Amino acid sequence: MVAVSDALDAAKHADIIVFVVPHQFVDNLCKSLAGRIRPNAIGISLIKGFDIKTGGGIELISHIISTKLLIPCHVLMGANIAGEVAAEKFVCTSTLGCKYKARGSFLKDLFNTPHLKITVVADEDTVEVCGALKNIVATGVGFIDGLEENNRYKEAVLRLGFMEMVQFVDVFFPGGNISTFFESCGIEDLIVTSFAGRNRKCSAAFVKTGKTFKELENEMLNGQKLQGPPTAVEVAYMLNSKDMTNKFPLFTVIHQICTGKKPAKALLKCVDDNIARRVYLPKNLIP
Repeated sequence: MVAVSDALDAAKHADIIVFVVPHQFVDNLCKSLAGRIRPNAIGISLIKGFDIKTGGGIELISHIISTKLLIPCHVLMGANIAGEVAAEKFVCTSTLGCKYKARGSFLKDLFNTPHLKITVVADEDTVEVCGALKNIVATGVGFIDGLEENNRYKEAVLRLGFMEMVQFVDVFFPGGNISTFFESCGIEDLIVTSFAGRNRKCSAAFVKTGKTFKELENEMLNGQKLQGPPTAVEVAYMLNSKDMTNKFPLFTVIHQICTGKKPAKALLKCVDDNIARRVYLPKNLIP
C-alpha cells in the first residue's frame, strides 16, 4: 500500500472510494473529484456531520457525495476510536448502512477483520444521523466534566441526548428502524464517544480554560477537527428554520453554550428542567 496526498490520485482508478474527512471539507473534495472518477465507483462515507441547505434544513453528507459525484454512497459508523482500531488492541464494531443486500454483504466482507466486526442494516440515513448527533451529546458530557459535576448529570445528558437523537430521526428522517439505534452506530457509539472521544475532552477543556474551540483544536488534536460544535450549529439551523428549538432543549442549550450565548452551567438547568421528561415514543419509525 502506498499513501498519496492528492485525493484525485488516490480515487481516480478506484472501484470503492472511502470518504474520511472533516465534513466541512466535503464540498471542495467533491469538486476536485467530479467527472474524474470511475462512473461505476461506490462511495463509503465515514464522515460525521451535516451540511446546511440554503433556505432552511440540513442535508446528509452521503447524499451530497452521491449527488455531486453521481455514484451511490453508503455509510459506516460505529463505536470505536480510530487509534484503537489501528492499534488492534481490542475488538471494535461498526454499522454499515447499505440498502442493497448483496452489496452490503460484499462491503461487510471488505471491511470485516478479526479486530473490526461489521454489521449491516438497510437503514442508511439513521446510521448516518446517529453518527453526527452523538457528537453533540458528547460535547454536552464534556461540559459536565468541565464543570466537575457529579455523574448524575452525565447520565442525564446521555439519556436525554439519546431521546433527542431518536426524536430527531423520527421527525426529520422518517421511515427508518428503531432497532438501528441499538446497533453499534447508536447507543454504543454514543457511550464510547461521550467517554473517550475528542469532543468530550475538548469540551471539558473549553469550560475549564475559557479558550475557544479553535484554540483547543490546535493545542489538543494534532490536526484533527472537532465535529460536535459545528454539528450543533447545523442542527440549531434546522430547528430554528422549523420553529422546533423548544422540542429539543438539550441540543439547543449545547449549541448556545458552544457559541457563547449561554454559560456552561445553563446545561445543568436544562437537565434539571427536563430530568423527568417522558420517554419519546417515535411515530414514524418501524419497530
